Amino acid sequence: MPRGNPSPKLAITVDPEVHGRVLDAAHEDGMSVSAWMTEAARRALIIRDGLAAVLAWEQEHGAFTDEELEAARRRVVGEISLIGQPPA
Repeated sequence: MPRGNPSPKLAITVDPEVHGRVLDAAHEDGMSVSAWMTEAARRALIIRDGLAAVLAWEQEHGAFTDEELEAARRRVVGEISLIGQPPA
């Protein structure tokens, strides 16, 4: 953060097992615990926003069909399999 605009601080309590895993994960990723927790929270918020968007869409258009859900699963699996591969 730039000077004059410090990041807000949180004091949290976590389960001992989670604490150890967070410390290990942050170390493995070469990040501070604060940076690691910020990224984890950011990912959780993105997922939460996505689930809210799906719920809003379904409320307006009806629930996804089994066929639509299966097509989405196939697409996600296909995209995941491309992660880390060089561009074509």
